Amino acid sequence: MPWETVIGLEIHTQLATQSKIFSGAATTFGAEPNTQAALVDLGMPGVLPVLNQTAVQMAVRFGCAIGAEIAPCSVFARKHYFYPDLPKGYQISQFELPVVGRGYVYLVSEEGDKKAIEVTRAHLEEDAGKSLHGAFSGMSGIDLNRAGTPLLEIVSEPDMRSAEEAVAYARKIHQIVTCIGICDGNLQEGSFRCDANVSVRPLGQTQLGTRTELKNINSFRFLQKAIRFEAERQIDILEDGGRIVQETRLYDAERDETRSMRSKEEANDYRYFPDPDLLPLVIDADFIAAATVDMPELPDARATRFQAEFGVSAYIADSLTSSRALADFFESVATTCGDATLAANWVLGEFSAALNKADLALAEAPVTADALAGLLRRIQDQTISGKIAKQVFAAMWQGEGSADTVIAARGLKQVTDMSALTVWVDEVIAASPQQVANYQAAAPEKRPKMIGFFVGQVMKKSKGQANPQQVNQLLQARLCQ
Repeated sequence: MPWETVIGLEIHTQLATQSKIFSGAATTFGAEPNTQAALVDLGMPGVLPVLNQTAVQMAVRFGCAIGAEIAPCSVFARKHYFYPDLPKGYQISQFELPVVGRGYVYLVSEEGDKKAIEVTRAHLEEDAGKSLHGAFSGMSGIDLNRAGTPLLEIVSEPDMRSAEEAVAYARKIHQIVTCIGICDGNLQEGSFRCDANVSVRPLGQTQLGTRTELKNINSFRFLQKAIRFEAERQIDILEDGGRIVQETRLYDAERDETRSMRSKEEANDYRYFPDPDLLPLVIDADFIAAATVDMPELPDARATRFQAEFGVSAYIADSLTSSRALADFFESVATTCGDATLAANWVLGEFSAALNKADLALAEAPVTADALAGLLRRIQDQTISGKIAKQVFAAMWQGEGSADTVIAARGLKQVTDMSALTVWVDEVIAASPQQVANYQAAAPEKRPKMIGFFVGQVMKKSKGQANPQQVNQLLQARLCQ
């Protein structure tokens, strides 16, 4: 039986405020345990929360970025549950009246097709502390530095139908929140983490299946692997005649499996009620205008501009705007070298591959936008071939200097002298009588593909330095004599 996977994501975005959502304690990552927890964060009696206005502004910025409704009046609630890293015994969150209502983000496929994913809501809440397992022999420690850090929980509709689509959506949200400056997007530090609600159903069925929730996934790769495993686990159970239990599960990256944590709570289990210490949050048009006055060019708008201005496809434009830094880098390279297609191929190809291999942020790259544009200019003026350019780029990455410096030091300048090229071409033809006969006997429409053999042999003989266009033209003339 064919099955369909149904996925919705809850993305917890730590807001990049200097202080916590209800106290003045700092939010700096990496401080000594329990040195950044105010009395409010510790749940001490007699203290009152005070709402951080910047956190509200950041929530409004996100809502406007996805075209969502901004609630004119929203309410904070107490979500009750017991856990050691939650000193108050409840979390201040939003339930019935969140600050951000329904909006949409759009995914672009390689074919250029767009799919809308609906964001149900985005609500403000405080983060919990952190349990430290294994830090002490036979005990767990509690670090409350994170307690009270402002979160924007972004909840989607179950609109995704594959692990790949879920990752694309998560990346899109990451792209937006980092672009508008409300989150640093650091997955390793927990600034951006996902819960995935996963269910399966027979293909064509409209009724949703029983879902499980995969908690606190802080890697796009793990998100994809966790959803794939969980969907296969559920399908196996159903095909064996079993039933799915609604529960919360943990993804174990080392074993590449999910395992049960606890039965899934419903809203009434949390005993939500409006927080009596916090007034309703009222947001008017002036507040929204002030919060969004310095909004940057949004990723989708920039992608549309790249298509119009640089002539790249919708998919390539979407890839180039996956982060603000990458989009800035590409735009600088394309403008400087004057060939947007060549710039896009190199930025998304060799450059991005080198970044990933070295595990570097773009700002740490040893090759700048100007340096890469300089290399591309040497391809454009035929000083070097595209193949040789890859060698030059690798040397630039290792700190050997600019493209011109590397080309001169290694003697990599492309050979365009016709007399030298003719010698190589004639040597290859003389050494390949059977291939020459096959080429000359072939139909004209087959010859362009067959000539690739001879071009390859000449490039090999010239150690990649022959101009491939000239070689192709010369071969055509010689082989047809």
